[in-house]
Parts: sequence; structure tokens; C-alpha cells
Amino acid sequence: MVDIDNNQDILDSRDIITRIDELEAEGLGGPLGVEDQEELETLQGVAKDAEGSPDWVYGEALIRDSYFREYAQELAEDCGMVDGTAKWPMSCLDWAAAAEELKADYSDIDYDGITYWIRA
Repeated sequence: MVDIDNNQDILDSRDIITRIDELEAEGLGGPLGVEDQEELETLQGVAKDAEGSPDWVYGEALIRDSYFREYAQELAEDCGMVDGTAKWPMSCLDWAAAAEELKADYSDIDYDGITYWIRA
């Protein structure tokens, strides 16, 4: 069983797809319980909203809104755009503004009342 909930900072679309498949398979064997049925409907809604993302089927990251600033900073460091070990200019960068600009390349998805961002 894949563990997915909207408390995670980053979700992988493949995990959402797998969990939907698991719940649908359980439903073939008999009716799902109320909680499982609600989870299935919620995840199907997320999938429907996000399926237009270029790599949805192959593995696309969904980034929780409250974590997006840290994600933007890690992305910049991982891509070699900034030196994460340097005190300067790192201490001068406005990562909140950088994250907001990065969101232009992302779409927002609602996961049970929590906003996630996925590459558009």
C-alpha cells in the first residue's frame, strides 16, 4: 500500500496513480469503506486536475505550497545556479520572490484543501 496524504511536502504522481489503482482494485472485490471511497474520489480529483502536466504518468512532483520556497532554493542549488555553501550572496537572496516567479511555470492543484504546485 502506497502512503499518500496532504501533509507531505512533495508527492510523486506515480504514487498517486498507484494508490488509485490499489483502491480501484479493492473496489472490484467488494464495496470500499467510507474512508477508502473518500480517498479514492479525492485522489481521482487530484489526478484529473494534474493529468495535463507533461510527465504526470512518468513521475511529476507535486510540491506543497508551504514548502515551495524551500523547493525553489533547493532546485536552484541542485541546478548549479547558486552555491548553496556560500554565505554571500545566499544571505541576500529573496527566496520568497524567487519562488513566486518560479510558480509561473507551475499550476496549482487542490488536494483536499491543501494547495500543491505541479509543473505546467
